[in-house]
Amino acid sequence: MSKIAKTTLLVMVLTIFSKFLGLFREQVLAATYGMGMHTDVYVTAMKIPTILFSAIGGAIATSLVPVYSKIKENKGKEESQKFINNLVNIVIVITLFIILLGNIFTEELVKIFAIGFEGQKLDLTVKFVKIILWALIFIGINNIVITYLQLNDNFKTPGLIGIPYNVIIIASIIISKGTNFYVLIIGSLIALISQVLFQLPAVKRTGFKYNLKVDFKDENVKYLIILILPVLIGGGVEQVNTLIDGTLASTFGEGVVTSFNYANRLYGFVSSIFVVSILSVVYPIMAKTSAAEDTKAFKISIKKTLNIILMFIIPICVGTLVLSGPIVKLLFERGKFNESDTIMTANILMVYIISILAFSLRNVISRAFYSLHDTKTPMINGAIAIVFNIVLNIVLSKYMGYLGLAIATTIAAYIGLVIFLVTLKKRIGSFDGKSILATAIKSIISAAIMGIATSICYNQLANVLGVGLISQVIHLGLSILVGVVVYSILILILKVEETQIVLDMIKKKIK
Repeated sequence: MSKIAKTTLLVMVLTIFSKFLGLFREQVLAATYGMGMHTDVYVTAMKIPTILFSAIGGAIATSLVPVYSKIKENKGKEESQKFINNLVNIVIVITLFIILLGNIFTEELVKIFAIGFEGQKLDLTVKFVKIILWALIFIGINNIVITYLQLNDNFKTPGLIGIPYNVIIIASIIISKGTNFYVLIIGSLIALISQVLFQLPAVKRTGFKYNLKVDFKDENVKYLIILILPVLIGGGVEQVNTLIDGTLASTFGEGVVTSFNYANRLYGFVSSIFVVSILSVVYPIMAKTSAAEDTKAFKISIKKTLNIILMFIIPICVGTLVLSGPIVKLLFERGKFNESDTIMTANILMVYIISILAFSLRNVISRAFYSLHDTKTPMINGAIAIVFNIVLNIVLSKYMGYLGLAIATTIAAYIGLVIFLVTLKKRIGSFDGKSILATAIKSIISAAIMGIATSICYNQLANVLGVGLISQVIHLGLSILVGVVVYSILILILKVEETQIVLDMIKKKIK
């Protein structure tokens, strides 16, 4: 477990650095273009390839883990690399076909993602989408390459790909403001390509040799496709929710789409640092213990992962609820991003952040099913959650406006979580639910006290230090630090089991 903890920490550190750079990218975009038509156009155009193929690419990557592990274990490294090579070529062929269709039906595609766009706004978005659609090829390849490197115990390289990506987009934003708006979308396309190019040296070091062979009849590919289709539905819930929220948000006027985007970015920042970092390490272990039919180890990995996520995510939810306004103000309120934009984004963030716990736990449970080669159950569960989300979106947005969209997503997320927990217990039996409940209760109690302490600290410091930028950084930073210290002390006092893993790792590092 010590090795797992170290690897998870490495991935987390790299992800934090990359995500901070991503936040800086969003700050530059907000300050440069504000929340008007141009930002709405760019955000929507970038969302289309991301959602369109990230769901598919994510499904491929998720399904790839157990299939690749099985091939490598039974037939060796050479056969597993041939399978990866064939899969890359198949993805290229499929994405080229999708790009062709996308260029023919671009306006219809934009209308799906932003039903409220009209006139110049619609025309400009269509032109942007025609350019960025070419990124689909590289998004697809990137998902495979990341998974391949992680399966070969290389977590460092995939953790660094956000650096060239963000640097290129930041440069594109700055250059586009002084030259031509199209520079921004062309630069974003180059940034997406850079993620694949950055990882190629690491892929080559594994002994991988690329060739142009394509074999659609390969039995492993057929099996992967059988796994992918249910995973696409079951694992694409968050992407579908983002699509639904974005489409309906486009009907509430300019700036709302962008506000949802910024709230989603902050949400994704937390999710990527903790949830994705943990799952990227734990999921291959789940697959291996499942393949080895080690039921006890499999259940332990599920329990510990759920507990660790509870321990990290619950205080983040509470802290963000308390400090959502100051966080958005500090990160984005400058240039063309004004106070009313801060209020709108903070309101959405407050609701969205509550759903992160449900989505995080569901991601763990989904991967538990995938490790068991059961993709049907997450598919059904995910489909039910999507139906709830659509119905709630339509109803709540009618009476509560744009905020109803975020509330609907959050409610549907927890309905889905309950369904996932019940079905997993039926599938594998008990996985120490008492321990998970105990960790949840202890974390909630600790986080509630932390939230009170953080709120008091922030209000007192704000009165003393004033409202300048440096003052904001200081009293927000100190308030977060107080929250971290209070929470850490409380979970140690309450003896949350998983804290011992972190403490053991720190002790070993000191020695």
